[in-house]
Amino acid sequence: MGAYVTGENLQDKTGQWLEIIARFNVHKMELNPHRSALLVIDMQNYFIEPSGHLYLQGGNTIVPNIKQLIERFRDSGIPVIYTRHGHHPDRLDVGFMGWWWGDMIREGSPESEIFKEITPLPGEKVIHKHRYSAFYNTDLETILRCGKVEDLVITGVMTNLCCETTARAAYMRDYRVFFLADATAAATEEMHIASLTNLGFGFAYITTTADILDMMNK
Repeated sequence: MGAYVTGENLQDKTGQWLEIIARFNVHKMELNPHRSALLVIDMQNYFIEPSGHLYLQGGNTIVPNIKQLIERFRDSGIPVIYTRHGHHPDRLDVGFMGWWWGDMIREGSPESEIFKEITPLPGEKVIHKHRYSAFYNTDLETILRCGKVEDLVITGVMTNLCCETTARAAYMRDYRVFFLADATAAATEEMHIASLTNLGFGFAYITTTADILDMMNK
């Protein structure tokens, strides 16, 4: 799934997406690095390894951009926060999602691990979640409030599920959301564009890896 973008055409595709959503993506913001955090959502082997159960080529394609961001945030001493989606092997916590999807990511399995190229460092926060939103029944908001974070940069998979739901939840909690068109990925291009459009209209500033890196240099 997700063969709509490759490393060779990611930059051109991103330009096209931003042009498509431009009339909705009007709330441009400048990142405040001293009050920001990078959120890396569900970049797990389940989605990112070619052998993964739900491999997303688009998810694999965005790894270099996410890696750049992680390194830059780390070098600046700015928090990098990961999420891992997973469920108890006995499906004790799957709820309605179990009916909706059938197969689930099992906690403790190799597929539940974060992709090796962007593995968290010791001490970096990893949010373990059971639903789309990284805020739902987790300590993410506590971590952000304690760190005086105001700006949240969102990357990862899937654009239209966990990334979008988390972005909406962040907006509702008065965080300024920077959502990266070239560092998030969905199963199809239609889903990706639809999410970028909706988020740009009502919840986030849709931008790019290069723009975030430039803002951090100011």
